[in-house]
Amino acid sequence: MTMTDSPLGAHLIGGEWITAGPTTTSANPARPDEPVGEHPVGDASTAADAVTAAVDAKRMWRDMGYKRRAEILEAAAVLFDQRADELAMLATMEEGKTLGESRGEAVLSAETCRYQAAIVKMPTERIYPTAKPGETIRTLRAPLGVVGIVTPWNFPILIPVWKIAPALAAGNTVVWKTASNTPLTSVAIAKVFEDAGVPAGALNLILGPGSMGGAMIEDERVDGVTFTGSVPVGFGIRDAVTARNGRVQLELGGHNPAIVFDDADLDVAVPLVVAGAMGSTGQKCTATRRIIAVGDVHDELVDRLVAAVKDLRIGDGQDPNTAIGPIVAQGARDEVAAGLDKAVSQGAEVLATASTPDTSSCFFAPTLLSGTTELDIWTEEVFGPISTVVRVDSEDEAFELANATEFGLSASVFTTDMWRVDRAVNELEAGIIKINAPTTGSELHVPFGGEKSSSGHAPREQGDTAHDFFTRTRSVYINPGTPNPRA
Repeated sequence: MTMTDSPLGAHLIGGEWITAGPTTTSANPARPDEPVGEHPVGDASTAADAVTAAVDAKRMWRDMGYKRRAEILEAAAVLFDQRADELAMLATMEEGKTLGESRGEAVLSAETCRYQAAIVKMPTERIYPTAKPGETIRTLRAPLGVVGIVTPWNFPILIPVWKIAPALAAGNTVVWKTASNTPLTSVAIAKVFEDAGVPAGALNLILGPGSMGGAMIEDERVDGVTFTGSVPVGFGIRDAVTARNGRVQLELGGHNPAIVFDDADLDVAVPLVVAGAMGSTGQKCTATRRIIAVGDVHDELVDRLVAAVKDLRIGDGQDPNTAIGPIVAQGARDEVAAGLDKAVSQGAEVLATASTPDTSSCFFAPTLLSGTTELDIWTEEVFGPISTVVRVDSEDEAFELANATEFGLSASVFTTDMWRVDRAVNELEAGIIKINAPTTGSELHVPFGGEKSSSGHAPREQGDTAHDFFTRTRSVYINPGTPNPRA
């Protein structure tokens, strides 16, 4: 059975695809007259049914054992590879990003499943010394239980998988509330896991508004929630779940700097800064929002950035010549436009914009600004392809300015001076630090997360640290009892 055999839009609850209830349409931001398809819209009762299914399946999935769970994830990896083109087309139609980016998400999802399948085969226990003869003290990892997963639309394939795969691998059952902008892509992902052998109730998908996700989050039967999204929503989830002593993992916003020093190789720096700022239409939490030019490099850097931004090709993500697709939805585009208008009204200078198609869709011109640190856009995240360049005179000022934000997700430094590199890795307040590389991008086997308001205090996503969130550590003392008398 292929992906297209599943219902176009449906909840997956307890192994059943459910289409009942009111429906709505999933839109294509590049082609507003060509909706992608319809899907049902759930409510609080839908969320409750999904949690019940996850609770009912919890013991079965846990007792299935690591070997079978790993085999299922390995089968899912094969299907992600086989269905990469179909998944990419759906993601591009719903989110707007280029087919190349979308296909990359599908391929990396396959790798994530393989990696997490391998992780559960690795040693997890420790043996401790004891003063009692015959006693063994060991640790073991137990599943957290029922995990609520709330995912955003900007990485509609990869972010769900890098949460779902380790959650399932560790023996948890899942209730997944997906983003309202990319429901049909999510249905296709859930179908991959179902076809790979995930049994009924172990993975449940619910489609609907944020209020439905709120009902799932507030359900006391949900043992932990992992969320990627905005700071206000994340903090609300934190408060709701921790109030019942549940576990929370948050990946929130970013306002990421790229520092370009006077010794930087601009042939390297300029395309990477532009890619970090404008790639994926700037709809990444790791996108480069602030460009800090140190000293005399400023003028040449700006000239080159202006030329690079003007050369960007904007269009439908299905066009192989497109570099930058549309904003995900009209409302999101309006918010980005409002952020730009505010910056200009406060004195920002528009240095460069790219040309956009003359349509009524959600395209937005990537824009390079020049201004001061007094601009609101210098401290407030605008989730689109806008970046602001500021000149500073000294190394000290550059590092101080890079850290002058409530966020701490990622940061880039472009230099060939190893003393500056050493200072960057020790002084920048960011969970991800890149040297001569863009603020965007990460490896799936490496921990991912930020500092300050960019992340919570839970263990990092991705890599082997993902299992630190999805499991409980138990200390076990085993005594052999009364010894048998010697013969």
